[in-house]
Amino acid sequence: MTQSLQLLVLCTAAILYTGCGSKGEKAASPKKSKPNIILIVSDDQGYGDLSVAGILDDVSTPHIDKLASQGTRFTQAYASSPICNTSRCAIITGVYQQRFGMQWYGGPGISNWDQPTMAELLKEAGYNNGYVGKVHYGSPNGPGARNFPMEHGFDEFFGSENARIHYMIHNQEAIDAFDEARAKNPAPSNSWGMGPFRDGVDEVDMEGMSTEIFGEKARDFVSRNQDEPFFLYLSFNAVHNFTHQLPDEYLEEHGLEDYGDWDPSKEPYLDWYYRSRRPNNPEGRAHYLGQLHYLDQEVGRLVDHVDQLGLREDTLIVYIGDNGGSRPIYAENTPLRGSKFTLYEGGTRVHLIVSQPGSLPENQVSHNVVSALDLLPTFLTASGQSTPEFADGIDLFPILTNEDPDHQHDVLHWKTADEWSVRQGDWKLHTVHGPGASPTEKVELEQGVFLRNLRTNPSESTNFAKEYPEILTKLQGLHEGWEAKLPVSTSNVPSATEWADEKGKK
Repeated sequence: MTQSLQLLVLCTAAILYTGCGSKGEKAASPKKSKPNIILIVSDDQGYGDLSVAGILDDVSTPHIDKLASQGTRFTQAYASSPICNTSRCAIITGVYQQRFGMQWYGGPGISNWDQPTMAELLKEAGYNNGYVGKVHYGSPNGPGARNFPMEHGFDEFFGSENARIHYMIHNQEAIDAFDEARAKNPAPSNSWGMGPFRDGVDEVDMEGMSTEIFGEKARDFVSRNQDEPFFLYLSFNAVHNFTHQLPDEYLEEHGLEDYGDWDPSKEPYLDWYYRSRRPNNPEGRAHYLGQLHYLDQEVGRLVDHVDQLGLREDTLIVYIGDNGGSRPIYAENTPLRGSKFTLYEGGTRVHLIVSQPGSLPENQVSHNVVSALDLLPTFLTASGQSTPEFADGIDLFPILTNEDPDHQHDVLHWKTADEWSVRQGDWKLHTVHGPGASPTEKVELEQGVFLRNLRTNPSESTNFAKEYPEILTKLQGLHEGWEAKLPVSTSNVPSATEWADEKGKK
């Protein structure tokens, strides 16, 4: 962005946020000098699993749809990774996670990132910061470590650092009993985060469904911080594995069986695991849609709560997925190909909604190519701050305000141990040189070099590599140039298959 355009956008944002609109606009109550910011992150939500998109008939997300009608919905938004461990690192830092050694599960998280995080930058701008829900930057470290939210800019934290959070069980007694039973059947497995949550640094047992608990804690944070600018990072574990963990009343109302968690005394873990997943579970899609129902419900409750407090026009609300939908748990990425764990479009393209009625245009749909990396620059613009030089994202305000409708990324990159891809314009080069997570997660992953045109063939069914060798060469050069500038080598990071073999099912 040119300096003049950036100045124009900053000035436009300032005018909007102080309520000094043009003549004829509806009179608004006095606004805060800086908007509150709420970031809502869903987990493994399918690209087709949003009813406002009009893709699938079995999906109903009325509250998220309403949020979309109150702002801008992006159809070509991307996560920086096909898995949450790494994509969430990019969200909080605003840079490609490969720059500090994160490529797949495990790893150092953000502990090697020596620049300020999104929360630390907003803290400097005068925000009170709260984190609610799932963290999962890398291997859990606990209080005192950089990966812990209260060690990188958050004043409050309620949630869990576990990769998986059990939807219904959150106490130490349950996890102790499970570990005792598992000791007699030590096949690769995990306890699905059945242990207590953390309230600050303290562990607390809880009763209820995690999605509803996180929603309640988020509303409480908003209530307690309504008088000053706040930043709330609300990170749901819905609709992540294991979606069969639903309240009894929901199962009964919808005529669904209680699939039940793995019992180590009865069968090998992988037998149970694969029976619960596509294509083996006839109720798998219904379970997934149940989790989506609770996610949508809590988004609606939070937005309504903000509105009831008279804060809606003072609050910038962003909704985004952490990565593509997980097809093994019956998420649907239609019309895109692939799943979470892969660099097909279905593994990296996500929902993104940005909304602040009264300050930003409503009911907009943007097809611009944008990224989760863009949240940090956008939030800093909203807070009146400039974007640091290290950021890899772009400010979304030129799109949101219609000041520059063509504003988007020129090039985006992705890299795991067994795949890499690069997109420029309509063209995407995707190379696959290893099995990735395909053997363990049972997802499609075709080996080879593939050139795709995402405008004419968004399903990635046609390979144009032989037809357009000059475009292939150009994109390969762009990616090699990007990779050569990474300050931290990721060559020692295990592949997806090696990681799964070493750690078991995570």
